[in-house]
Amino acid sequence: MALKHEPTAPYHSAQDALRVLESVARHPAGVTVAEITRHTGLGSERLTGLLRMLRREGYVEQVTDGAYVTGVTLARLGSAHHRDQALREQLQRTLDRLRDSVGAAVYISRYLDGEVRVTQYAAGPATPAVNEWVDFRYSAHATAVGKSLLGQLDHAGRRDHLARHKMARLTSRTITSDKVLLSRLAAQPPTVPVLDLQEYAIGTVCAAVPITAGSTVGCLALSLPVEHAHRLRRAADALNRNATPVLLSLTL
Repeated sequence: MALKHEPTAPYHSAQDALRVLESVARHPAGVTVAEITRHTGLGSERLTGLLRMLRREGYVEQVTDGAYVTGVTLARLGSAHHRDQALREQLQRTLDRLRDSVGAAVYISRYLDGEVRVTQYAAGPATPAVNEWVDFRYSAHATAVGKSLLGQLDHAGRRDHLARHKMARLTSRTITSDKVLLSRLAAQPPTVPVLDLQEYAIGTVCAAVPITAGSTVGCLALSLPVEHAHRLRRAADALNRNATPVLLSLTL
């Protein structure tokens, strides 16, 4: 199965963040902003934003003279010992922050072994998770998560998935024609969030953005009760802007 790799804004930001981390890691005694600028070639405004994010996520720390050194998160994720647990905990902290900042339940999903899997999520009393009334593995045609993941596969990969999973009508808005769905997936720009407007469940709207790391297709998604549908596009844009730390954790 071939993948369609069309880099998105979070991908580019994650690559820039990796360059900053490499610069910091090469200087155990600390490195100044001026030196990082010289090593990476990043502009002042861009670098300031990346360093703020890297400090918040624990990847770098600022020492007394203002120089930067590597932080505890990088040490945890760089260690082979308990790395999976460290990654899961780091992603959960990031998801919890995202949930609070966008005011919606948020999810990480991956396309693994030909199936849609929601691997982690953050929800709360004010930001309820989607009621999974039909297994997400069998409803990719109706969910923002599923459509985002399928959209990152090539045409043959999409057809293979749909051949294995019947496109059941879940609500009156569900697309049940593979021809229509494939046409919409082909026309979807990778930089624009994929939406689910009550296609999976009446009363819930969702959005998803791609976070492809390496050879594994993934996405970051959010859900809102339909009475908050007016916030969906703004929340989806915020999710896209803040996807970098999730992608960075998955890339390291």
